[in-house]
Amino acid sequence: MSEVEIIKGNHSRFSHRQEKAIEQRRVAAYCRVSTDSEDQLNSYRSQVMYYKDLIRNNPEWVLVDIYADEAITGTQTIKRENFQRMINDCMNGDIDMVITKSISRFLQEIP
Repeated sequence: MSEVEIIKGNHSRFSHRQEKAIEQRRVAAYCRVSTDSEDQLNSYRSQVMYYKDLIRNNPEWVLVDIYADEAITGTQTIKRENFQRMINDCMNGDIDMVITKSISRFLQEIP
C-alpha cells in the first residue's frame, strides 16, 4: 500500500464529555473517476461507500460530506463542481481534514 501524507489544518473543534476534551476532526472525502466506464463507475461507488464507513466509524471524526465528481476529467478543476465546493469549504474553515484515494486527485494537468 502506498504511503499516506498528512497535511494538518489550522483549526480544531472540541467537545466536552465528563470534563474531558475530545478532539473531533471535521473530515471530508474527495472521490473522482474520469470516465463513465463500468469499471470506473464501480470504483467510484466503492470509494464513496468506503469513505462514508471509514469516517462514520471513527469516533474522533465527524463527517462533513463526501465530495465526488463522477466521469469528470482531471484536466480542469473548473469542471469539477464538487472539488470546487470542497476547496471553498476548506477555505471557509468548515473542514479540518480531507481524505482521498490519491493526492493526484487534486492535480490539474497543464496542457
